[in-house]
Amino acid sequence: MSQAGRHPFVAQALTCWNWKCALLSATARSAVYLAAMMRPGLHGRVAIVLVEIAYVTLTAGLYAGLQQQALGLRSRLLGNLIVVVGVPGVAQAFDWLSHRAVGATPPGKATIAVCVFALISALFHLHVMRRGAFLTGHSGRSLVNDFRRMPGLIVQFVAMPFAYLGALPARLARVLDVEAAA
Repeated sequence: MSQAGRHPFVAQALTCWNWKCALLSATARSAVYLAAMMRPGLHGRVAIVLVEIAYVTLTAGLYAGLQQQALGLRSRLLGNLIVVVGVPGVAQAFDWLSHRAVGATPPGKATIAVCVFALISALFHLHVMRRGAFLTGHSGRSLVNDFRRMPGLIVQFVAMPFAYLGALPARLARVLDVEAAA
């Protein structure tokens, strides 16, 4: 019997693992922490970045895998909430606890920066995963293919709030027309 077969939790975790997001998240989040803490004299701050790199590398793939599985839920709203709020919220809580456990608690400014980044990152994960990018397993394509698609996906993501706001007057007019007809 294989090692994973003897440990069903390990086998399940490995099926959830999204190595693409683990690689990208560890790199990006560590850069956010480092940028938020840039000041003369990084003494003691390197430990915070090292904890971040180690922790995120170990967990981001699992979290992204859970997000990928949430996309398949029958309720699209529930899946979206899990991807954007549930998984990142749990990840941020455990991230903060891991820093506390090793005595390398980041300053409040860095914590806020990473929380904002986590929210934007989760929205971006939802956006790209719903369009078939950065998925692993049977649903996934190559990392090179995902990167080729990135410029278009980024433009769509950045334009989405503007498109939503531009369509808002028409949506409000439809609601008012329905209410007037009732």
